[in-house]
Amino acid sequence: MLNEDKFLKELGSKLQKVRKEKGLTQEYIALETGMDRAYISEIENGHKNPSIIILKKIMLALNSDISDIL
Repeated sequence: MLNEDKFLKELGSKLQKVRKEKGLTQEYIALETGMDRAYISEIENGHKNPSIIILKKIMLALNSDISDIL
C-alpha cells in the first residue's frame, strides 16, 4: 500500500534538493512557472499533491528532468 503522505514528503524533499543544488529560490521557480511562491513551498513541504503538469513546469524551471525526482 502506498503511503501518500510519505510519498509527497519525499517528492517535495527531492524537489527542494534539486532547487537548492542549482542555487535557485522558491521565488524564482514561482516566477518561471506562474505559480505562487507559497504553493511551491507547500509542494516542497509535502503538503500539496501537484499534478504531473505542475511537476513538469517546475522541472522545466529547474532545467532538470522529471526522472530526477521520481
